[in-house]
Amino acid sequence: MATVELRFSALPEHVRTARLVAAAVARRAGVDEAVLDEVRLAVGEACTRAVGLHQSNGVSAPVRVALIEDEKQFSIEVGDEAPHATPGDRAPGSGSGGADDLEAEGEDEMGLAVISGLVDDVEVTAGEGGGLIRMTWPTAPAPLL
Repeated sequence: MATVELRFSALPEHVRTARLVAAAVARRAGVDEAVLDEVRLAVGEACTRAVGLHQSNGVSAPVRVALIEDEKQFSIEVGDEAPHATPGDRAPGSGSGGADDLEAEGEDEMGLAVISGLVDDVEVTAGEGGGLIRMTWPTAPAPLL
């Protein structure tokens, strides 16, 4: 199992680099060429989401991206360290509940919907210590030379 790890400051300009590296590693891992655009878009969406969460929560820690090559699959994990509300954490009427909170929540859900539309195998976990999006694609066996 080969793994490539990236860590970058939560700045939008670094998302493009993460997309390019993810596509290059996915290609080398054997992900079908027809799927590489989906890999690039999904990673861009996940990293953009993590950057936004870090910026809106004042988190200075870097965004983490792990590119994991297994025997028959390729996975990408995008992790953030922003606190996420878990179901039941916020009672109705608690918190600021302002328009900014609703807008950020809507953008977050939209990003996850886009990722789910691009990737068949997606797992999202979140809690007070941060969140993780794990996306997995099948790989083709290496050609015999």
